[in-house]
Amino acid sequence: MSDNLERLKDKKIVAIIRGIAYEDGIQTAEALLAGGVTLLEITLNNDGALKLISECKDQYAGKLCVGAGTVLNLDMAKEAVAAGAEYIVSPNLDEKVIDYGLSAGVDVWPGTMTPTEIVRAYEAGASAVKVFPVGALGVNYVKDIRGPLGHIPMMVTGGVNVDNINDFFHAGAIAVGLGGNLVNKQLIKEKKYNDITNLAKQFLSKVKGG
Repeated sequence: MSDNLERLKDKKIVAIIRGIAYEDGIQTAEALLAGGVTLLEITLNNDGALKLISECKDQYAGKLCVGAGTVLNLDMAKEAVAAGAEYIVSPNLDEKVIDYGLSAGVDVWPGTMTPTEIVRAYEAGASAVKVFPVGALGVNYVKDIRGPLGHIPMMVTGGVNVDNINDFFHAGAIAVGLGGNLVNKQLIKEKKYNDITNLAKQFLSKVKGG
């Protein structure tokens, strides 16, 4: 098992930085770290995403585990790894991206929805899959697919909040990706970084409380 998969299982929360101004990126990362969240996914459709990945990696080496999100194809995967991404997350399944990740020693967690996609991704070499959009699919969907596919590590993303997060863990998810419900754009725009830290603590406390 890879170190990053171990970390994903242990830490359980991946904070997704999407749709915020580049200049707010470092302070947002710092606020999340202060709240105890150490897995950060910076989506490539974010302003200055590659630069932000590099800067977070340099500044918080050993503290934050920084990955790239919304990696749609092979070229984007190569750019992300060149910038220092430690793992790659996609909303879609592209076997070329998984192959590249394997050759580069970087975990790839592709977006999957159907049992066929989940199995295809895992057999192609993904160490875990992202079930997406789980907000539309619901907790029971995760519980149902874990029945026959319980051997495949699954992270869930989309629609996870502080009230339902543990429902997904009880259904068998190993981790969750949290976007706007944790990395709140309005709070960041208003520079309320302490509130981001408090949100992170709230989510972690909920997870630990089980």
